[in-house]
Amino acid sequence: MTSLFDNGPWAPCPDPFNFTAHVLGRAGDLPDKIALAVLGPARAERWSYAKLEAAVRGTGTGLLQQGLKPGDIVLMRLGNSVEFPIAYLGAIAVGLVPVPTSSQLTEREVANMIDTLDPAAILLGEGIACPETAIKTILQANLEAMRDLSPCAYDMGDPDRLAYIIFTSGTSGKPRAVMHAHRAIWARGMMHEGWYGLSATDRLCHAGAFNWTYTLGTGLMDPWSVGATALIPAPGTAPEQLPLLLKRHDATTFAAAPGVYRKILQAHETLNLPKLRHGLSAGEKLSESLRDQWQSASGKPVYEAFGMSECSTFISAGPGQPAQAGSLGSPQQGRRVAILDEDTGQPVPLGEDGTIAVSNRDPGLMLGYLDAPEDTAARFRGEWFLTGDHGAMNDKGQIEYHARVDDMMNAGGYRVSPLEVEAALQSVPGLHEIAVTEVEVKSDARVIAAFYTADAPLDEAALKAHAAERLARYKQPRMFVHVDSLPRNPNGKLQRQTLKSLAMI
Repeated sequence: MTSLFDNGPWAPCPDPFNFTAHVLGRAGDLPDKIALAVLGPARAERWSYAKLEAAVRGTGTGLLQQGLKPGDIVLMRLGNSVEFPIAYLGAIAVGLVPVPTSSQLTEREVANMIDTLDPAAILLGEGIACPETAIKTILQANLEAMRDLSPCAYDMGDPDRLAYIIFTSGTSGKPRAVMHAHRAIWARGMMHEGWYGLSATDRLCHAGAFNWTYTLGTGLMDPWSVGATALIPAPGTAPEQLPLLLKRHDATTFAAAPGVYRKILQAHETLNLPKLRHGLSAGEKLSESLRDQWQSASGKPVYEAFGMSECSTFISAGPGQPAQAGSLGSPQQGRRVAILDEDTGQPVPLGEDGTIAVSNRDPGLMLGYLDAPEDTAARFRGEWFLTGDHGAMNDKGQIEYHARVDDMMNAGGYRVSPLEVEAALQSVPGLHEIAVTEVEVKSDARVIAAFYTADAPLDEAALKAHAAERLARYKQPRMFVHVDSLPRNPNGKLQRQTLKSLAMI
C-alpha cells in the first residue's frame, strides 16, 4: 500500500462567505459571554462577544472612512495588544487584506515587506519599527477611536477571494508573502476535532503574543468561531507564572510552543491544573522527553500539530486519536495528504521516507505567493503541494516527522534526520537541550555535529558512548559543542542553520 491519506473531503465552504462574519458568527447568540480575557497578575481585562463584535465592525467602518476600499492591502505594524486582532478582523470584515507582522522586525525588514506588498495603508503602533514612507499611516490611537463607530456591513463574496497575507518565517532564505482566501477560516474547522477537541464550553489559553499568527489562529480565531472563551496572558507574563493563571482562570486547553512548556517545567516539578483537559503544541517539533515530562508533572497529555504558513496545521494528534510513539499524529479528517518520492512525484510505499505533501484540493491551502507565480508553481508537483519536510506514514495513517529537506543530513550516502539523533541523545544525564546539524569541517568534508546546553561542558567520551549505544555508526555525531543557548527566532523556533556558525573548526 502507498502513503496516501484520504477519507473524503471536508464540507464545502458556504458561498457567499466572509472570514470575519464566520469568526463572529456566534456573537449574536452569546452577547454577554466572555469572548476574551487578558490575564494579568491581579485582574483580567474582559471582552464580551457583544463588545468584541462592536469594536471589530466599528473598526471596519473607520477603515473605509479613511478612503480604503475592498482589495486594498493593509500592513499591520501593531504591538502585543488586543487592538491587533480587532484591526485584523475589522479589515477583513470590509474586504481589505491585512498583513499581520511581528513587532520585533527591524526597519530594514519592514522596508523589504513594503516593497513586496505596495500596501495602501500601514496600521502603526507606538514604538513599533517602521521606515518613513509616504504611504497612508493610521496610528493605533486612531484605530482605537474607531471602535465606537457604527457597525460595518460584512463584505460577503466568493470564498476563494483573497482575505489576508502572511509572511513565511524565511527558513528557505527569504520570507515569502503567502496569500490566503476567506475559506481558510472555514478549513480550520478540521483542526477543531482533529487537534483541539474544541467546543463552546472551552476556555482556551494561548501563551503567545496577540501579534503572533499561531496565537491569532489557535488562540483567538478558532475559539471565537465556536463561541468559546479565549484566554491570553497579559504582555510581560513570564512562563513560570502561567500555571497559576491556568488554574485561576479555569483553562481547559493550553496552547504554546515547545519552548514555553520547557520553561514552565524548569520552574515547576509538579502542576496542579484541575480543569485542564490537555495541552497543544506547534511551532517546532516537540521532543518525546518534553512530552513525557509534561505528562508526568501535570497528568495531562500534550497533542502536537504540524503545519506551515501555506496551509496552517493539517497533521495532528488529538483527544480522539493520540499519537503513536514517535509520531506527529495523522492527517485531520477532510485532508488529502501523501508522502511522495522526490523523483517520481508519486506516493511512496508505507513506512518509507519521502516528502510530506498536501493536495491542491485542500480548502486551507494558500492561493499562492504574492506576485510570484514561478515560485508558487515550483512548490507543486501535479496536484500536490510539496511542504519541504520529510516524513513516513504507517498503516494507521500516522506520520513520523523526519526533518526539513534542508535540514536532512547526509552521512556516508545515508540520509539522516537530526530529530532522530536528538531524540537518542536527549536522555544524557546533565544535558538540558540539544540540536544537531551537519557542518563542513574542510572542503568537501562534512560531519554531524551536536550542540547542547548544560550547566557545564559534559565529558565527550561519555557523550560518544551514549550515542554509540543508541545510534548506528553513521548517525553518531563526530563533534559535540557546548553552548550557552541554542539559537531561536523571536517565536522560540530553533534556527538550525545558525548552529553551523557556532562550531569552532
